[in-house]
This record gives sequence, structure tokens and C-alpha cells, in this order.
Amino acid sequence: MSKPRRLAATLSALALAGCAVTSTPPPRGIDMPAAWSEPAPADVQPLVLDWWKAFGSEELSGLVAQALAGNPDLAIAAERIRQAEALLRIAGATLFPTLDLDAGTARSGSRPKGGPTATSKSTDVALTASYELDLWGRNASIARSADESLQATRFDYQTVRLTLVASVATTYFEVLSLRGRLAIARETVSIAERILAVVSSRARYGAASQLDLAQQQTAVFQARALIPPLELLERQTLNALAVLVGRPPEGFAVAGAAVAELPVPGVEPALPADVLVRRPDIAAAEAQLAAANADVAAARAALLPSIRLTGSAGLASDALLSIGSSPTLFYAVAASLLQPIFDGGRLRGEVDFAASRERELVENYRRSILAALTDVENALVAANRTAVQESLQAQVRESAQRTLRLAEIRYREGVDDLLSVLDAQRTLFQAQDQLAQIRLARLDASVALYRALGGGWETPERTRAAASSERP
Repeated sequence: MSKPRRLAATLSALALAGCAVTSTPPPRGIDMPAAWSEPAPADVQPLVLDWWKAFGSEELSGLVAQALAGNPDLAIAAERIRQAEALLRIAGATLFPTLDLDAGTARSGSRPKGGPTATSKSTDVALTASYELDLWGRNASIARSADESLQATRFDYQTVRLTLVASVATTYFEVLSLRGRLAIARETVSIAERILAVVSSRARYGAASQLDLAQQQTAVFQARALIPPLELLERQTLNALAVLVGRPPEGFAVAGAAVAELPVPGVEPALPADVLVRRPDIAAAEAQLAAANADVAAARAALLPSIRLTGSAGLASDALLSIGSSPTLFYAVAASLLQPIFDGGRLRGEVDFAASRERELVENYRRSILAALTDVENALVAANRTAVQESLQAQVRESAQRTLRLAEIRYREGVDDLLSVLDAQRTLFQAQDQLAQIRLARLDASVALYRALGGGWETPERTRAAASSERP
């Protein structure tokens, strides 16, 4: 067989071997439900990017703006994007030839024993270029992996941003809720002190016993004891909010007084399949899977021969620090082929590792989808049930207020004893405090629904185009 035919046969065999390099992404989907099990909340609104404005608080909007500008976690996520961009540039550089300039000058001498000293001088300047032929797509796969990792990092940034905004909203609502509960506790103290005045007056005239007086005094002390723990929680929560917005706790304050003044917006959840293109964490999981697929292709390509072309050209002279008037021109062109033969199983191990990593990320992608569907369902259930619970608890509070008024009247008139008044006081406080906590739960459920739906975030055009293709 002639040399050209042997070369053609060799290249054909290598090309066929290269077909095995391409890694086909494994199935990654699950059966998506057609609709949510739980209906959407009442008075729903479209999902928008600045969803926190739906709560009608200018102060909350200002806190979110401060957090987006000064939160350390968000700044860390932004730096990770810059690191991924640098890694992409590093990986992409392997697709281009390298060009180096080498310049040097030397002077050397030697003297044999008993003989004269011989010296030599030289100066040379050369350009050297090298390029690896990416026959099997290894370098391209490495660059593709870096690009997908960059996309995943950008999606991670959006996830951190969404989590940050949701945390600012829920922490702000908790501060206001604690302030409302503090107001209820102080009102309870005022009620207990008012009834204590009545009991003291009756005790002076012998219409009430000293036991009644002691019991009501205890009720006053118990009501006062409720205030310090709530003040502690309010201060600690306010400090946590300061850290979220990137400010020191000292001197940080918010003006809001109670959550009862804030509306509880509902959001349209659309269809379950829409969650796949709304949530940045799912987009990140998909990008990580694509990067792992590229890693498998690169690992398989490493098993095949690599061909490198090199060339150099330059000038050389016998002068020191000078090319001289008649320099010598030199050049060299070379090609080399490297085929791994024995490496102790290292390259095969890298292929197995990359393939296992890809299968792991398939399951991670599926888990992200299941978690997203669960988040939306849980948020819908919480939004609907807490709305019903708040309505019922408001009736409990009204009944407790009416019961306390009647108990006070009957005690003043001597119809009932003080125990009914004490019981009515405790019931009213519990009803009011529980109502404030349920209001907070409704607001938190609304925030959770916005977060579960991706917070209005939209995928870039590339991901949105991919999402429009066949979905599980």
C-alpha cells in the first residue's frame, strides 16, 4: 500500500474513532402535571420583576434597593461571575494558536590548559508558533463546558438575588409584626391595669376580696412580663434586617409599625411547565448538566491522538546585543502526534468520573424540578389556608373583645367573680396576638409564592429558546 493510501486509511480510522467522542445528553425530564392541585389565591396579579412593590410599602422598596446595592452575599455572587468569565477566556484560548517572541544574547569563553582563551558571542531573535489540531473536539468541549459553567454562575447570581429580596421582605414583615404584637401586649397591660383599679376600688369598700386583688395584680405582672421578650426579638430581627441591606445594626431603624396596614397580594401561578423557564435555580441546574456533558466529551477525546503543529523563524548573529549587518535567517516547521498508550487507567478513570458526574447532575436537575413544583404547591396552600384562618381568627378576636366587655360589666355589678374577667383577659390577648401572627404568615406565604415562581425573573434569549423546545 502506498504512503498516501496508508495515511488516508489511518485518518479514516481516527475519524471513526472520533465519532465515539460525542456525548449524547441522557434523558433529563419528568412528567409535568397539567395544573396545580391547589387553586390560585383570590385577586391575583401578573408576575412582575419588581414584585415586592405589590405590598404597597415604599420603605420596603427602599430596603430592597439598599440590599441589592450593598449586600455582601450578592457581591460575592457577582465576583463568581467574573471568575467564571476569566475561566472561559482561559478555556477558549486553547482553540487558537500561541505565538511567542524569544530574544536572547550570550557571551561565553573557554581556555584549555596552557592555551589561549577562546570567546564566542551570539544574539538571536525568534518567533515561535504552535497550534493543536482539535480533531476530536476536546478543546471545543472544554470551552463549551466553561461557557455553560459561566451561564450556571449567572443563574446562581439570580438565585442569590431572589433569595435576598425575599429575605429582606420577610424580615421586614417580621419586624412590623413584632411591633404590632408589642402594641397588643402594651394594650393588654393597660386593660389589666384598668381592671386592677376597679378591683382595688371594690376591695376598699369590701365588695372584693384580697384574693381578687392579688389575682388581678398577678395578671398585670404577667402582662408586663410579655413585653421584654418581644422587644428582644424585635431588636434582633431589626439587626438581621440591617445585615441583609449591608448596613451595621448601630443606628439602623425602620418606620413601619404593623403588618395589618400592608396588603397581601396574590400572584397568578400560570401552569406548572412555566416554572421551568421562570426559576433561575432550574436554569442553573440545566446549565451545570450541559457543562458536565461537555466534560464527558472532553474526557473521551483525551483518549485519542493529539496532533500539534509548531513553527519558528528568526535571526541570529555572532555579535553581542546586536543582530549585526548580515544576520543568519533560520526557520523550523514540525508536526507531532501523541497517542496515550499506558497511563495506569488515569484517562479511563477521568471518563468514568465525568460520566458519573453527568448522571448525578441529571438527578440534580430532576430534583430541582420536583422541589420547584413542591415550593409552588406549598406556597399556594399556605396562601389560601392562612387567608381563611385570618378571617376566622378575626371573628375570634371580636368575640373575645365582646366577652371581656361583658365580663367587666358583670363583675362591676357583682354578678360574676373575677375569674371570668381574668379568663376573658387571657383569651383576648391570645386572640389578638394570634391574629397578628397569622397576618405575618399570610405575607410570608405571598412572598414564598413569588419566590417559588422565580420572582418575575426571565431567562436570557438563549435559554428561553431552548426552553421552547420539547419539554418533559
